[in-house]
Amino acid sequence: MRMTSFAAVISSGVLACGIASSAASGAGAPPDFSPNPSVGWVAISGLFGAPASGPGPVMADPTHPRVSNDDQRATGAQPTFPMGDPNSPILQPWARDVLRKHNELVLSGKPAFPAQASCWPAGVPHFLLYPVQPVYFVQTPKEIVMTWQADHQIRHVYLNVPHSANVKPSWYGESVGHYEGDTLVVDTVGLNARTSIDGYSTPHTDKLHVVERFHMTNGGKTLQVEVHVEDPGAFTTPWDATQRYRRVEPGVAKNPDPLNPLSSTSDEGPMLEASCAENPNSLMGMASIPIPQTTTPDF
Repeated sequence: MRMTSFAAVISSGVLACGIASSAASGAGAPPDFSPNPSVGWVAISGLFGAPASGPGPVMADPTHPRVSNDDQRATGAQPTFPMGDPNSPILQPWARDVLRKHNELVLSGKPAFPAQASCWPAGVPHFLLYPVQPVYFVQTPKEIVMTWQADHQIRHVYLNVPHSANVKPSWYGESVGHYEGDTLVVDTVGLNARTSIDGYSTPHTDKLHVVERFHMTNGGKTLQVEVHVEDPGAFTTPWDATQRYRRVEPGVAKNPDPLNPLSSTSDEGPMLEASCAENPNSLMGMASIPIPQTTTPDF
């Protein structure tokens, strides 16, 4: 089943009204990440890139280089799980220990999938690290919604409002945003400590504060995100990182990674309906991260 009607209404109606209103105010038109319902964005990497200067994210353990699925397709080498550098200078001692334990799990030959692979919420900024299926944007004058096609992972960004006085920690926290010219700036607080920062299982605390700056480059074919992270409970210093997305759109920006045995990449848009938890897999017996379940309704 293809989900097109809601996005089509937003793109043709409310979004256009919001852009026109912003332009009329003299602020200039904000970036349009979804000029039509078929435009999606696929992350180029499942790991953060380093900034041009200054402290950056945890990088790969230099003693255990990563072999990705893309590397396997190109060379035939055995893919490996990501292993972060526990000696990264940004890590507090307890966070170093978490990474060491994760690396030991990988080296033991046991499954080391992230919790997101078992349908748990990815959190922020880990939401930016899914280089398989696209994320779609819905932009309105008061809110932006980001949706992973892969499952029901959704972020809400409320525009031109302050943070709540008392934010209760949650999986995706509270995100507020505004436009600065051609850039969407998103400020997120109130994140619980049940997610990891990245694919290395780098931990964080509920003091985590993330600022993301989304803007398009390369004539609208690339979406770049600069990320600023602060968490004095887990890191020795604030640090920055980058992520880029490639545009996927039928007849305009074709997906270069078609469906194959090592990738669940789909054809380019419009967005497909998908529910991760409808596939009750155990990821090779990884019982420590079961599929989320509930016995009582939320409403």
